[in-house]
Amino acid sequence: MDTIIEKKPLGRKAIQRIVIALIIIIAIVSASLYTMHSAQTKVSADRVTISEVVQGTFQEYIPLTGIVMPVTTIYLDALEGGRVEQKFVEDGAMVKKGQPLLRLSNTDLALSLVNQETSVYNLLTQMQISRNAAVQNTVNKLNQLADVESQLKEAKRIYDLDKHLYQEKAIGLQEFKQAENNYLYYNEKMKLSKQILEQDSVFNQQQLQQSRQSYEGSQNALNVMRKKVGDLIVRAPIDGQLTALNVEIGQNKRQGERLGQVDAVNGFKVSADVDEHYISRVYNGLKAICTVAGKNYTLNITKVFAQVVSGKFQVDMQFKDSIPDGIKRGQTLQIQLILGDAIPSVLLPKGSFSQQTGGNWVYVLNKNGNQAYKKEVQLGMQNPDYYQVIKGLQPGEKVITSSYESFNNASTIDIIN
Repeated sequence: MDTIIEKKPLGRKAIQRIVIALIIIIAIVSASLYTMHSAQTKVSADRVTISEVVQGTFQEYIPLTGIVMPVTTIYLDALEGGRVEQKFVEDGAMVKKGQPLLRLSNTDLALSLVNQETSVYNLLTQMQISRNAAVQNTVNKLNQLADVESQLKEAKRIYDLDKHLYQEKAIGLQEFKQAENNYLYYNEKMKLSKQILEQDSVFNQQQLQQSRQSYEGSQNALNVMRKKVGDLIVRAPIDGQLTALNVEIGQNKRQGERLGQVDAVNGFKVSADVDEHYISRVYNGLKAICTVAGKNYTLNITKVFAQVVSGKFQVDMQFKDSIPDGIKRGQTLQIQLILGDAIPSVLLPKGSFSQQTGGNWVYVLNKNGNQAYKKEVQLGMQNPDYYQVIKGLQPGEKVITSSYESFNNASTIDIIN
């Protein structure tokens, strides 16, 4: 007879397993649908910028707006602070390079100079005393060595004699041993004296070298101090006209304070402001290019003002070979400040795509131009027009260089004409 088996209701653990499995399946399906949606995006061709990778020459430069200024201007700053004691010329006077303009006084500097001179003199005296002491010590050691050498000779003579007498049985063993021990003692003493003399010579040489180095350092410090005191006399740095001399007798001027300026009486300079980001890369002699009336002119930086104001610092430039005809004071020039040598490179036109990718990847078009795909790249230096391509792209390839913000990080972009 068959037995009817009743179905048991599902337990709580079984129900939990089923619910967890359903959740996992739903998550997998959702992720797959999202991946299928985000893997590919369509975009109209007129909504993107497509640029071609080219082989060319990369030149790193900064675009600047320069202002033509009358003549080369050298500013007079107080190299050392002090009290204005005397003015040799008045504002507006024509001056020659090196001509004294005014004299400052600084009692602290003067006192420091006297102390430094005294220190050098004392050090020189101490060197002479030490040298004399070293010489005297060496003489004493040599005298001691001579005494020991004489005693050794006498001990050896007696030893040789007693040795012969002992062999002839003319003296006893005790007397011979005494002569032998005396000879051995002076022999060792002779070696020790030579060693001491040698060590003393090395020590004297080291001490003399250290003293000489110390003296040279103090002498260099004295020369620097004398120069600082000499800087209290402010001199004209170039031939020209003294202007903006803002000093009066009795005034106290701080170190680095602007005193005035000297303007050359011919030629032009161009002044421009540079972003403080480039302050470590801008220096005197750096090349720049500007175009006036369709012709290129070369300029060189002649002065860099380290003071940063509102995120910018100022540079002065001069035309290298020729000055453009007809330029006037206050005229603005569009300038390219060259930061590096021109080098053959693979170039990618700049665009806003790097805001999303950081320059680590781009969308590259296929040969038909109807689809773009992700590709990892490495970009190097940049200028306002191009990125330098280190690897990942070849000349002739086409890249979407406009913003990728609307692409939702899709792996493939269909481009619809």
